[in-house]
Amino acid sequence: MKSYKIAWLPGDGVGIDVMEATRIVLDAAKLNLEYIHGDIGWEFWCKEGDALPQRTVELLGRVDAALFGAITSKPVKAAEAELVPELKGKGLTYRSPIVRMRQQFDLYNCLRPCKAYPGNPLNYKEGLDLVVFRENTEDLYAGVEFNPVPKELASVLTSLAKPFAPFAKLEGNQYAVSCKINTRKGSERIVRAAFDFARKFGRKKVTIVHKANVVRATDGLFLELAREVAKGYPEVTFDEANVDAIMMWLLKNPFNYDVLVAPNLYGDIVSDLCAQMVGGLGFGCSGNIGEKLAVFEPTHGSAPKYAGQYKVNPIATILAAKMMLDWLGETATAAKIEAATAAVIKEGKVRTYDMGGTSTTLEMGKAIAAKL
Repeated sequence: MKSYKIAWLPGDGVGIDVMEATRIVLDAAKLNLEYIHGDIGWEFWCKEGDALPQRTVELLGRVDAALFGAITSKPVKAAEAELVPELKGKGLTYRSPIVRMRQQFDLYNCLRPCKAYPGNPLNYKEGLDLVVFRENTEDLYAGVEFNPVPKELASVLTSLAKPFAPFAKLEGNQYAVSCKINTRKGSERIVRAAFDFARKFGRKKVTIVHKANVVRATDGLFLELAREVAKGYPEVTFDEANVDAIMMWLLKNPFNYDVLVAPNLYGDIVSDLCAQMVGGLGFGCSGNIGEKLAVFEPTHGSAPKYAGQYKVNPIATILAAKMMLDWLGETATAAKIEAATAAVIKEGKVRTYDMGGTSTTLEMGKAIAAKL
């Protein structure tokens, strides 16, 4: 039996709870997995000024995959207030560790399947099976931001601005700038990943989500490359949709869509809507996938008020573990975990509070494990 090293990153809040339930399922699957704990999250920001310590970065560089729970994030000023006294005033800035992992390890493909399992009382419509491909390293999440805007940049922006642009008359300390950066490589590879997926799994349609009619430079580049890539997949229907319109059409005619691919911010928004249509974030799993490493996670946050209560739904994390096994090549076991999860949902005997039940996080994990 092949062995794998897995970085185990519970994080904080309910991340610890859902990871414990997921471990019950993985242990029942009887694979040869070595779990190596990694420090990550709010506790380490408060103590060390780094939510992703260097030791965890080094761990990620020597494992086969990682499973991540959830972490608490707060605005910079709120974060600064919770640092230990020795670290205050040192110019430390809180950055999301998952965003940093995506960029540092080039986990460019954020894969988010959204599937309505029969019997889930939270399904918007039975039979939905959507897959969202979200570019994961650039766009408005590139992290190039200024507040206040440096004089040199303000001067350049003013010289390039349209005559009627309101900000052009302001000093740099009167506005903020976040740079939306889409590269040819980044745009092309995420679109190609979506079309490759469609071809491999017999999906009929890929929809490109953009706002190129307004954001002409960056979204225009994304759309241009999408059209070029689509020519290589004649058996897959190519579709285009503005990001605002797709939010309406997904609710009105969800079965008209199959695979959706979008730049970073739009992909984040679209995938949350799709997750809600199949039960909410308790069912939203995600893979952050690169060429050499992949980090899998639920898409929900840490919900600190529920930490340690074993109340929240662990299915998103269990399905994220299923995705991890697929990526590792353990497809048969991954299929068994999904089938077991689907069976528990359909039976309806074990339901967490979001599904209208009273079962605990661990009871859900044990029920799924018992089906393996």
